[in-house]
Amino acid sequence: MKELNRKMGLLTDSVIRRMTRMALENDAVNLAQGFPDFNPPECIMERLAEISKQGPHQYTPTWGAYNYREALSEKLTRFMGIKIDPNKNLVTTVGSTEAMMAAMMTITNPGDKIVIFSPYFENYAAQSVFNSIEPVFVPLNPPEFTFDGAVLEKAMSDPKTKCLLLCNPSNPSGRVFTKEELQFIADLAIKYDVYVITDEPYEHIVFEPHKHTYIAALPGMWERTLCCSSLSKTYSITGWRLGYIAGCEHLIDECKKIHDFLTVCAPSPLQEAVIPALKLPQSYYDGFTAEYTRKKDIMVNGLKNIGINFSEPQGSYFMMVDISDFAKGKSDLEFCEELVNKVGVALVPGSSFFKEDVNHLARLHFSKKDETLYDALNRLEGIKKL
Repeated sequence: MKELNRKMGLLTDSVIRRMTRMALENDAVNLAQGFPDFNPPECIMERLAEISKQGPHQYTPTWGAYNYREALSEKLTRFMGIKIDPNKNLVTTVGSTEAMMAAMMTITNPGDKIVIFSPYFENYAAQSVFNSIEPVFVPLNPPEFTFDGAVLEKAMSDPKTKCLLLCNPSNPSGRVFTKEELQFIADLAIKYDVYVITDEPYEHIVFEPHKHTYIAALPGMWERTLCCSSLSKTYSITGWRLGYIAGCEHLIDECKKIHDFLTVCAPSPLQEAVIPALKLPQSYYDGFTAEYTRKKDIMVNGLKNIGINFSEPQGSYFMMVDISDFAKGKSDLEFCEELVNKVGVALVPGSSFFKEDVNHLARLHFSKKDETLYDALNRLEGIKKL
């Protein structure tokens, strides 16, 4: 039979989702794949129940139902400080995964280069393969996960570099880029005529004293930035798969074409149901951040008591832990597989996020009920026996 697409040989299955399958098989606490085990806001569950009977149940306009885009544009305008027009500056996608893919397809041509900070979310490398573009990785050096400006400039100054991908707050490191760092990146983007694609689903999970800055709001960046995100994390609805791209009109016009032929539209009942959440007051976001700060502190204090070293996250609900004291003689993948089987906790081996040869870290998340986090910490006491 004729050869299949050669790109398939460059891909493996998702290590994150593989660890979730292992967690299910071993009745382990899943701190690998980042999704909550608690409900979303009551207002959208009530609205979803109403819509199940009254609709809508059919296609929306391909770039999103108008009332959904209107509510989303008002929310984004409030937090980004940029006037977002629901017709000109938004396209609704099936999660941020489609948003990122559509953004890359809009901006890049085969053979272009894309700059990606490492460690990075594993989807980014696969999306580069699908688009036949070359990822150029710039290290975020643990444990602080800072970058070398000279290394970044070398990558961005390459004539083949078309765009930079920025996840902020960062998955998996939990790093929140400072405004000064973002201005440095913006200056390079303008200097070398490079686009920026952002991935910002953790924008409201930022821990004091750190602050989230939208790079698109910096001078000269709105015209060259596609802001990709989702509602999954902010409203605890990872399974709803509601995402979006925000950007200037001429870029969004092109994104709409890609999206139209990729997925047609996001689920219409869910677009309608989430509108009450988009209209929630500032007190919701304050409480949301406070709740995740508390969960982060539970995990931080628990890991300290067990004796597991870690990098404390500045944002997101992920953190990197150092397994070198416990994984002697094993790869990080072997260690994480043994941890699932013998201790009953699923983490993600850090090497799946790094282009560099990093084998001593693992990623965990703390988007769980308190009792789930305490259960995981009690089980992790057994890490010393491995």
